[in-house]
Amino acid sequence: MVAAMISKVLSVKSGMVLIAALAASAVDALPAVAGPERLAHVLVSKVTQPPPGWVEFCARQPGECAGTTTAPQDLALSPEAWMDLIHVNKWANETIKPLTDLEHWGVVERWSYPDDGYGDCEDYVLFKRRMLIQSGWPREVLLVTVVHDKEDKAHAVLTVTTDKGDYVLDNQNEDILLWSETGYRFVKHQSQSNPNVWVSLGDPAPAISTATSR
Repeated sequence: MVAAMISKVLSVKSGMVLIAALAASAVDALPAVAGPERLAHVLVSKVTQPPPGWVEFCARQPGECAGTTTAPQDLALSPEAWMDLIHVNKWANETIKPLTDLEHWGVVERWSYPDDGYGDCEDYVLFKRRMLIQSGWPREVLLVTVVHDKEDKAHAVLTVTTDKGDYVLDNQNEDILLWSETGYRFVKHQSQSNPNVWVSLGDPAPAISTATSR
């Protein structure tokens, strides 16, 4: 389903044929289940404030943020689901060109879909989340997440909650890693029950909600 969607987008926008190459490069084995030395799921703490960028995005596009309270769930990470994640992460990272919000929109922070082909980290996240939801993935397992990267800079990634652990789709990394293998400090992400409720993630340090173009 995801491959078909990507193929359709490519044929409409540019006529490029990329799916065969993606499929050939994505014949990866399913990741191993996290052992006792690795935490499979990020630790959720308490309800916190959503990033201002998310609030403003929802004000501009309320239809993209509508959602009732639902039961949390973990996706069964089948080989097909793993291939979907690889396809989406690789295609988005190779197609969207990094550009800061200041260069793009003339403001410090603006979350938006990168439909013109440019965006910064949270825009990659929104794009990947939308593609997976449109392909039939449950919203509850696709969580927009604020982290601090290895340079302690604010960054956004997409966390996918599965029965094998929480995996991260990141515009800074072609590989999809278990959250505890990223080297990032996880600050907060959307609640699985409601996309407009955000929860802090273990570390009580204050969250920085702006993000770079990376």
